[in-house]
Amino acid sequence: MKKKIYLCSPHMGGGEMKYVQEAFDSNWIAPLGPNVDGFERELCAAVGAKHVAALSSGTAAIHLSLILLGVKPGDYVIGTSFTFSATVNPIAYLGATPVLVDSEPGTWNMDPELLEEAIQIANRKSQIANIKAIIVAHLYGMPAKMKEIMAVADKYGIPVVEDAAEALGSEYMGRRVGCNSKFGILSFNGNKIITTSGGGALISGDAALIERARFLATQARDPAPHYQHSEIGYNYRMSNVVAGVGRGQLEVLDLRVRQHREINAWYRELLKDVPGVTFQSEPSPDFYSNFWLTCIVIDPAVAGTDREKLRLAFEEANIESRPLWKPMHLQPVFAGCPAYVNGTSEALFNNGLCLPSGSNIDEEGRRRIAEVIRKVFKV
Repeated sequence: MKKKIYLCSPHMGGGEMKYVQEAFDSNWIAPLGPNVDGFERELCAAVGAKHVAALSSGTAAIHLSLILLGVKPGDYVIGTSFTFSATVNPIAYLGATPVLVDSEPGTWNMDPELLEEAIQIANRKSQIANIKAIIVAHLYGMPAKMKEIMAVADKYGIPVVEDAAEALGSEYMGRRVGCNSKFGILSFNGNKIITTSGGGALISGDAALIERARFLATQARDPAPHYQHSEIGYNYRMSNVVAGVGRGQLEVLDLRVRQHREINAWYRELLKDVPGVTFQSEPSPDFYSNFWLTCIVIDPAVAGTDREKLRLAFEEANIESRPLWKPMHLQPVFAGCPAYVNGTSEALFNNGLCLPSGSNIDEEGRRRIAEVIRKVFKV
């Protein structure tokens, strides 16, 4: 059996062990410590954020952002439908109702027109006061149309949370994503563009909100010599050892973005003469994607084959690929939620595929990938 080529596997940069060794040498193995402080400072510099809380996961960051925005049972939170479930699950944690909004075809992200329609209908039903937040995902690294989305959000006075879990290093109008709204969310899961094995971060321009997030993330312990708690807290802080990995990974972030964009360009060249294949693409120079995953859509009527045949051919060759996200409005767990759909995400799910996109895919790996693609598309 040939070595497996993963969709996007961890890629160490070489500097991680220096920080991890420092944690061991100083016995900072317990949660928090110098690496956490350093990682937060360096993340601020890397993304242009004012304040960052390093956390155990991106999901934890979304959960805390909604708590800080006062989301409670009976409230509504508008969310991107075409995303991973972690974007929407924290809404349910708080007993609120997700309102799911479909994508526009340019970026595959939240459709600003459908967003406004959802808000207007809520207004007619006298529910607008209960819409506490809008969560926008930057899918596969592609920035959403934040100018239009923020215009709608500001018009109705609804705060926005940017789920940039897949988009670290991406930029919108010259600014790194996650910094264009009330809160930004990052993920450092094992398959992300840089990783801490597991981890995430909450970004905000408001120092008091980030300090409050850190308090809630450390079990909401009151300032007392004994353990005293006046409200519910969570075990959501990043550990000092894991943060050391993150500090080493941050040193190669810009390199990883270039490498992911380079493999995206390689796929475009490989498939340029194949009819019926289109890519998730930047709509204008305002959009700069890290291309965390290179994603294509196959039109079976034109291409003479389909997404599933290509996926299975990759699988037979021990190469991982993955269908695009199944929209949240089609997920059984969210079947009863309000949804504003236009068919875009369903068509993308039915015909789209994430191609192996890791920055550590070598020349032999590319040769094997190209061999499968040429065989399936007969080129």
